[in-house]
Amino acid sequence: MFESLSDRLQAVFQKLGSKGRLTEDDVREAMKQVRLALLEADVNFRVVKEFVAKVTEQAIGEEVTKSLTPHQQVIKIVHQELINLLGTENVPLQEARPGPTVIMLVGLQGTGKTTLAAKLALHLRKKGKRVLLVAADVYRPAAITQLQALGRQLNIPVYSEGTQASPPDIAEHALEHARKELFNVVIIDTAGRLQIDEPLMQELEQIENRVHPIERLLVVDAMTGQEAVRVAETFNQRVKLTGVVMTKMDGDARGGAALSVRAVTGVPIKFLSTGEKVDGNTLEVFHPDRLASRILGMGDVLSLIERAEQLYDAEQAKKMQKRLSKGEFDFEDFLNSLHQMRKLGPLQQIIAMIPGLNQLARNEELLDERHVKRVEAIIYSMTPEERRRPEIIKGSRRERIARGSGTSVQEVSQLVKQFQQMQRMMKQLASKGGKGRGGIDPNELLRRLR
Repeated sequence: MFESLSDRLQAVFQKLGSKGRLTEDDVREAMKQVRLALLEADVNFRVVKEFVAKVTEQAIGEEVTKSLTPHQQVIKIVHQELINLLGTENVPLQEARPGPTVIMLVGLQGTGKTTLAAKLALHLRKKGKRVLLVAADVYRPAAITQLQALGRQLNIPVYSEGTQASPPDIAEHALEHARKELFNVVIIDTAGRLQIDEPLMQELEQIENRVHPIERLLVVDAMTGQEAVRVAETFNQRVKLTGVVMTKMDGDARGGAALSVRAVTGVPIKFLSTGEKVDGNTLEVFHPDRLASRILGMGDVLSLIERAEQLYDAEQAKKMQKRLSKGEFDFEDFLNSLHQMRKLGPLQQIIAMIPGLNQLARNEELLDERHVKRVEAIIYSMTPEERRRPEIIKGSRRERIARGSGTSVQEVSQLVKQFQQMQRMMKQLASKGGKGRGGIDPNELLRRLR
């Protein structure tokens, strides 16, 4: 979503870096370009004006213009002001004591509220909470069916009274049920409209008065731009929002809403959501500093580590470590590694989170998911013996694997050749591994990386 803005800002800073020493005119010219980039990204005009004024004031100071690396000082200031704009720190979900904690999701129709309810339930269950989903959108029958289907998929209970009961009654009855059954969290999926109207607001106020949700989260479609900010302002006036969730953050819109909503409404962003798939990769706790770093092309290693830890299979990793320490690595291991990596999300997304590799993430040919699928197809077309002993894959075997995978003999040969090179490299590393023999203790390396 921020690709265009990121490119524009990096171009500005690259130009500043080529100048060595900076004059006041250099800084002001750069800030004009930053202002233009933010406006083109659909950031609110008032927000842009304030942002540029703050950065300019600090950037033309003596400390910057006389420093040895003035352009880096400017980047540092922009980075900090972006963080300030986005909210300075992560604001976690509140917890009711005594429980259960009631979370009410509000927003317009089509923003992804129902899917978000399921994602949030999964996120909280991973934290050890017993979650109850509540189908309180009685105007769109598909919403109830959708939530029930998602509940079955995730094995999370859904409370529903069909389309005849009133939403405030449903919410109140669901809370009574949650208390009896000792649920920790109740997530209420409320109705949306195509536009904000009085009946919608009155209904939300009635639900609020009946169940007193500690969290009132507005779900907004990040692709609607400044309209999302106006919607946030209106909802906040009526139900006093405690947070915002930005959905469809993987879209190709300009992303200005995410940079404007906190500054305009004062309501913190709590989560970012991508795609329709309900798994551990598509809902992300919002950290202002991490998003600011991504926008400036600095990557986001912490989010990548957190994502990996959620999917980390300790037993499998231990087995892999043992095999690698012996210099053993076959196509079965490679396939498992591919599966683990793909669980983290699209390859481009992963690469973009690693500092210095954001430009590589734009290389669609290099990171083509179809190539990864072809590699998987080739390995799946091998027999178990061939996966364990790639050296036996010769002539007729290569032809059979190519036919089975829908690829060419040349592609199979190339993969086998590259894999054998990788195997040799693994064995060399294993022979040098271990303390006192020129290698690095893997546990020490892991500690250093953390």
